[in-house]
Amino acid sequence: MACNLSLRQVLALTSLSEEASWCCVFVLVTLLLLNSFKETRITNDEDVKGIRFLDRACDEIYVVGEGETLHSISDKCDDPFIVEQNPHIHEPDDVFPGLIIKITPMNSRKSLR
Repeated sequence: MACNLSLRQVLALTSLSEEASWCCVFVLVTLLLLNSFKETRITNDEDVKGIRFLDRACDEIYVVGEGETLHSISDKCDDPFIVEQNPHIHEPDDVFPGLIIKITPMNSRKSLR
């Protein structure tokens, strides 16, 4: 099959394909830049470890965060009997980030009686 395109048509197609390539490059660079700005805003250590960390609620199922101890969790959640209610914790020093523990605050114990 022979293609009978004039020189003018070939140049027009070449020009069109080059413009499309530059548009694609522009869109990709823009997306990369926008994505990099988004990541720098999210990875702020102060937000992750500071304010949000202190405001976490004491639910019945509690996930230990970095830097927390049984004493700090007990004070924060008003549960002095964390070790007794969690048989998988053998010693108070066995606490690590990601550990799941059961919390029963003192005020909900009184309402159960």
